[in-house]
Amino acid sequence: MSAIAAVLAAMGHRVTGSDLKWSVALERLRAVGVEVHVGHDPAHVGDADLVTASSAVVESNPELVEAKRLGLPVLSRASVLAAVCACRRTVAVSGTHGKTTTTSMLALTLVEAGLRPSFLIGGDVNEIGTNAVWDSGDWLVVEADESDGTFLEIDPEIAVVTNIEADHLDHYGSFEALVAAFDRFCANRPGGVVAGADDLRSAEIGRRHGAVLVGTAHDATYRVADIRRDVSGVSFGLVHDGTSLGRIDLPVTGAKIAQNAAMATVAALTIGAPVSAAAGALARFAGVARRYEPRGERNGVRFVDDYAHLPTEVQAVLETAAGEGRRLVVVFQPHRYSRVAALSAEFADAFVGADVVVVTDVFPAGEAPVPGVTGRLVSDAVTRAHPEIDVRYVAGRAELGAAVAELLRPGDLCLTLGAGDLTSLPEELLGAAAW
Repeated sequence: MSAIAAVLAAMGHRVTGSDLKWSVALERLRAVGVEVHVGHDPAHVGDADLVTASSAVVESNPELVEAKRLGLPVLSRASVLAAVCACRRTVAVSGTHGKTTTTSMLALTLVEAGLRPSFLIGGDVNEIGTNAVWDSGDWLVVEADESDGTFLEIDPEIAVVTNIEADHLDHYGSFEALVAAFDRFCANRPGGVVAGADDLRSAEIGRRHGAVLVGTAHDATYRVADIRRDVSGVSFGLVHDGTSLGRIDLPVTGAKIAQNAAMATVAALTIGAPVSAAAGALARFAGVARRYEPRGERNGVRFVDDYAHLPTEVQAVLETAAGEGRRLVVVFQPHRYSRVAALSAEFADAFVGADVVVVTDVFPAGEAPVPGVTGRLVSDAVTRAHPEIDVRYVAGRAELGAAVAELLRPGDLCLTLGAGDLTSLPEELLGAAAW
C-alpha cells in the first residue's frame, strides 16, 4: 500500500493513511506529504472521498467500519492499482519467484534509457531507496501480485511472467486454478508477453499467447548463455536468433539473478530500450531489500537476510550462500498456516547445504491458527529426509535470539529467511550486549 500511497500523492491527490506500528515506510510517506497515523481510529477517516485497504485488513477495522457508516466508497488495493495503471502504458511483472527483482531491474533499465518511467514495486530498490516513483514518461512498470488475484484487475499492455509454482492455494483452491489465472493475465496483451522459458508452466502459457521466451532452454527466443558466477557477482551472455547481443554483468549474486536480469532486459527491449541501457543499469544494480541483503558482521559472523519463504526459493538462496564457503546457520520462519499445511513436506530437501537449521513458529500474516499446523511440520520434514543436518525447532520468537546466538561461532554465515518479522533478528544479534 505504501507504493500506491506515494504515487497517488505524487499525482497530486491528498492522501492519508495508518498502520499498526511505525516503520520506515511511514516515515518515507510523511516526507512526501502523506498524513500518516500509527494505530487505527475512526477519526482518521476525516473528510476522505474514498478509502482503500489491503486484503490483509479485516472488515472489522474501525476505519473501514467508519467509512461504511459514512457511505464512502471502500476500494480494494487492486481496484486502486488498476486505476493508477489506466493512466499510463503499463508493463506488469508477475510470477511465483523473482518478480520484485525483475520489476526493479526493468524500471532501472528504462530509467537508464531515458524513458522516465513510473514504477510501483513490492520491495525497496536499494539503488534509489524507494519502491515507487511517478515520473513524466509514458510507461508504468508495476509488480503484479498474484497472491489474491490482484494481477487480474489490471490491464497491462505488456505482461511478464517469470515462473509459476504452487502457492496461494488458499485463495485459488487448486494449482490448476492458479495456472488458469496466469493464462488470463497473459491473454490479449497488445504489446506482447515475455515469459520464462525454463519453467514448464510459464513456457506453456507463453507459447499459447505467442510470448517471447527467455531462459537457458534450447528453444528460448532469447537464450541466456555462458553464465559465470563468483563472489563478486554474476555475468551472462544473451543470444537472439543465433546472434550474441553482448554480456550483462551484475555486481550481485543469486542462483536466479541471471534469469531475472535476462527477463528484465528482454522486457525493456520489447518497450524499445537498447541492450546498452540494460548493461549500464544492471552493472550498478545494488539489489532489492531483503533479497540476499547483507546486514552486518560481528564476532566474525556474517549476517544475510532474504525474503525466501517457499521451498524452491529457500533452495536457491542456499545455493548462493554455499559459494561463500562458510559454515552455514539458517534461521527460517515459515509463513502462513495455509502455506505450511500445503507445502511443509516440500521443504524436506530445501535446506541441503546448511550445517544448522533453526525453524521457528509460523508467521500468520493475518491468518487464524490451524490446529496441528506449526513450524515443527517443517523441521520434522527436514529431519526425516536429512538426519545429517542439525535441525532445531524454537517456537517462540522471544527465545529465538538467544537460541541462535548460542549456535554461532567465528567464520559462520547466519542466513535469516522468511516473509514475516524474522528480518529484525540480525539487528537484534548485532546489537545484543553479549553472545
